[in-house]
Amino acid sequence: MTLSVPSSLPASSHPLAAYGWDEDFAKSFAPHARQGLTPGRITRVDRGRCDLAVPDGPGVRTVSADAALVATGDPVNVMCTGDWAAVDLAEGYVHALLPRRTAFVRSTSSKRSEGQILAANVDHAVIAVSLAVELDLGRVERFLALAWESGAQPLVVLTKADLVPDPVTLAHLVADTETAAPGVQVLPVSAATGEGLDVLSAVLAGGTSVLLGQSGAGKSTLANELLGEEVQTVQAARDVDGKGRHTTTTRNLMLMPWGGVLIDTPGLRGVGLWDAESGVAQTFAEIDRLAADCRFHDCAHTSEPGCAVLAAIADGSLPERRLDSYRKLLRENQRLAARSDARLRAEMRRDWKQRQALGRHMLERKGRPTR
Repeated sequence: MTLSVPSSLPASSHPLAAYGWDEDFAKSFAPHARQGLTPGRITRVDRGRCDLAVPDGPGVRTVSADAALVATGDPVNVMCTGDWAAVDLAEGYVHALLPRRTAFVRSTSSKRSEGQILAANVDHAVIAVSLAVELDLGRVERFLALAWESGAQPLVVLTKADLVPDPVTLAHLVADTETAAPGVQVLPVSAATGEGLDVLSAVLAGGTSVLLGQSGAGKSTLANELLGEEVQTVQAARDVDGKGRHTTTTRNLMLMPWGGVLIDTPGLRGVGLWDAESGVAQTFAEIDRLAADCRFHDCAHTSEPGCAVLAAIADGSLPERRLDSYRKLLRENQRLAARSDARLRAEMRRDWKQRQALGRHMLERKGRPTR
């Protein structure tokens, strides 16, 4: 027998508080509570069904529910791991999704220029970068742009720090990453020695964190350390290039032993931007600050006189690589936006033609002439 949880119970005392339930989510859920529905957090999605953590008396249990009622053709608004939902436990259906606080979205690799949501309601975006291979700062910046755009606080974790035994070399790698990640904490960690894991655990405690990175970045090993048990299969990365297989195949939300929850994700081979203009601006915040002092407000930072950005490159205070990366991500985001706009216009034209055809059909049924 499942015991119900009074809707008036304070959010801090709610069984789902450990999963991130708070007063704001309780307010959003209030209309659904009046319909006799139960709140739940989606911990896994698989082929039109999802697993949810729901109250069970003073505790929590996991249930499976059908998501047909909240199905949508929009891959950005489809349910995903981390969503909060209103579920009918008796019927086994998810009836509604609560408004998202944050959403981590990337573009798909398809030619349709669609977004794909990876995780919802995330507080920390943990970007795992392996030190077993050459540091790719451009890829770090790409992840950061998406993380900032999502609304979550990014954190860069340099995994496999034990493979860089020289402390001076390790310090240089951390400094280089910090240059590519202004305003973001950069933390070297090692699952082999335990270095940095206590600091990382303290930073992530109490919130929802999503673990992101390429295959072979050590995400599964890091997830096991954070969760305090072997919950993810670990495979060795290839010696030739440090890349690994997709040992994690689904996005799963799991409780961490000291508080907070972790969403692990499959390794991402492609990380395309999706409507990330503000995320790019925040990733390259120092360039935006410098641009405010350019002589021309529409300065392209190429050869214009009085360009503060070019002056910073000339005096060495801004690495030229940063400006090149900034331009590259801006161009990519603009191209994607243009393709998305074209797709939207095509869909609007198709809908308009369908409405016209339907109108003609209705007139013909009434015996009225059509042109």
